[in-house]
Amino acid sequence: MDETEFWELIDAARQRADGDPEDQADLLVERLLGMDPDLVLDFARHFEARYNRACAWDLWGAAWVLLGGASDDAFDFFRCWLIGQGREVYEGAVHDPDSLAELLDDFDEELDGDGEELGYAADEAYEQLTGSVAPDLGIAPAPAEPLGTPVDLENDRALAERLPRLWARFGPD
Repeated sequence: MDETEFWELIDAARQRADGDPEDQADLLVERLLGMDPDLVLDFARHFEARYNRACAWDLWGAAWVLLGGASDDAFDFFRCWLIGQGREVYEGAVHDPDSLAELLDDFDEELDGDGEELGYAADEAYEQLTGSVAPDLGIAPAPAEPLGTPVDLENDRALAERLPRLWARFGPD
């Protein structure tokens, strides 16, 4: 599976799910179940590599602004959700997290920002196909600390300075 095929699967599931990350995960599992287990592992590698790449302070700051706070787990699930938004939003956000102010049409804290189930889709499909847990993917793990310059996530002024467009659009009133 190449990168284009990976993103096509993500996009097709997102469009059919009408923006619901849990439905998107279910649809992804459904699609992956129709594939060879090796392709499911390829999908998992693509997903995990992008998940690891999104481990950055500025993206954590973006998650904090959008969600009104983001614990370690919430940031993990946000990164899964971000991948689920498709290539354009993901790449734009990784390159410039503040661009989420323009890339997102809307953001509903009740529905958006939590893609936990997306992170398990490939594992679930692989286990259903083979009856065993997915093997190690053989890719580098996520960094121990987020990449980039640390930001005090609890400091509104620091977040507003680091992510001015996102803060203006989605920050607290």
